[in-house]
Amino acid sequence: MNPAALLDFLHALAQHNDREWFQDHKATYDRLRADFEQDVAYWLRELVQDEPALAGLDPKKCIFRIYRDVRFSKVKVPYKTHFSAYFAPGGKHSELPGRYVQIGASGQTLVAGGLYEPTKEQLAAIRQEIDYSPEGLHALLAEPAARQFFPRGLGGEQLKKMPPGYEASHPEANWLRHKQFLLLHELPDAEVRQLAPAAFRAHMLAALRALGPFGEWLGEASRGG
Repeated sequence: MNPAALLDFLHALAQHNDREWFQDHKATYDRLRADFEQDVAYWLRELVQDEPALAGLDPKKCIFRIYRDVRFSKVKVPYKTHFSAYFAPGGKHSELPGRYVQIGASGQTLVAGGLYEPTKEQLAAIRQEIDYSPEGLHALLAEPAARQFFPRGLGGEQLKKMPPGYEASHPEANWLRHKQFLLLHELPDAEVRQLAPAAFRAHMLAALRALGPFGEWLGEASRGG
């Protein structure tokens, strides 16, 4: 996949987000989508080596549609302005921790992982693990790969106040307020454009792989063990 060519197409799509323009450029979209599918298949093959539970996933079914569901949205443009895919045991709609890759113009290129919408049970179990034994999370976020790709540490939406049962003075108060548990690696457009296709694919794979220990920790914590 040529990341610069994909950014060019997605930037133009953002400027002309309508069905007529998209149909006029459908051949370009189809070619870029096929190239993206090849990279997704490559990333999945490599990630299976680290996470065997991903085996059996269909790369095409890991990819999100570019068509937006506008039924309940105030923004009625019909197309997303990024390509994206999600790798998690059970597929892209899994409730288990997963890894997400997104490529888009105007700063939309990123790799992320964790739990975006944990269930109430998962949320309670993760907070309990942070309360009882935060050392594991501290250690994995201090690893060289985590510091390289996710220097801002744990991200995601947080409560304004402490959740019930936890004091504001808790040493891990910042983590306990989290409603989402995410690590994020963003690439500015200029950096994406500087990378050759093979280098871009390798960079994204390295970031996806760096999420592995965090996903393992979340998986164990969210199961209560």
